[in-house]
Amino acid sequence: MGEQTALEVWGDPIAHSRSPQLHTAAYRALGLDWTYGRRQVTEQGFAAELAHARAAGLRGLSLTMPLKCAGFAAVTWLDPRAQLTGAVNTLQLDADALRGFNTDVGGIVRALREAGIERLDRARIVGAGATATSALVALEELGARRVEVVARRPAAVEPMQQLGARLGVEVLPVPLEAPSHAAVPVTVATLPGDARVAPTATDALAQAGGLLLDVVYGHWPTALSEAWERAGHAALSGEGMLLHQALLQVRVFVTGDTTTMVPGEPEVLAAMRRALVGG
Repeated sequence: MGEQTALEVWGDPIAHSRSPQLHTAAYRALGLDWTYGRRQVTEQGFAAELAHARAAGLRGLSLTMPLKCAGFAAVTWLDPRAQLTGAVNTLQLDADALRGFNTDVGGIVRALREAGIERLDRARIVGAGATATSALVALEELGARRVEVVARRPAAVEPMQQLGARLGVEVLPVPLEAPSHAAVPVTVATLPGDARVAPTATDALAQAGGLLLDVVYGHWPTALSEAWERAGHAALSGEGMLLHQALLQVRVFVTGDTTTMVPGEPEVLAAMRRALVGG
């Protein structure tokens, strides 16, 4: 319907991305003749590619690793979640502005709520990278006031402790090799899917119980999800987070913000979910 609009997802690597299936399904359900492609873009080449994209009239971009910090640095406006995390995964390319959003936070919140987690007071994060920062903000939005961050290097947790202080959340660094862990209702794992973790470490984490949300979706099952299964606890892949952060991106590209629902949103989400299962 109307003039064709172009959007893309950028990253390095990018061939694994399932965003094209999700977004294409959404725009078809909305009756929009929009295209959504993928492009391999390195961190070094980001600025030049962004200038070309704006000149070509692209409506927006989804950014995956390693471009979320580069996106943050490039924008002229940030949504509150992007401000907190220092990471942008969604760019709206207006003629006179470059608006940046972080929909990973909302994706985690919505995935946990879909799994029945409405409120919690404590939680655990495994890993201390960019996605872990989004997980911390998401857990705070769900009520967490105490979050353990399990990492190989305690020093890597310091930026998250500083963010926690701003949010009113006590962030406690815990060694990955700790022999045991306190019980928590939710653990969010943010390690790469191919990360090597000793079975003693994964089993110790799993024994603490609770729900595992592992943000990985391309390397499933992970070492952590297998440990959760051995311990008899529930483990979710990152597909729910992927689905819901993509829906929030669709909101941005169609309405201009993450809080305004698109027309017929339940049907749009259902179409995206079918595309994810079939993709």
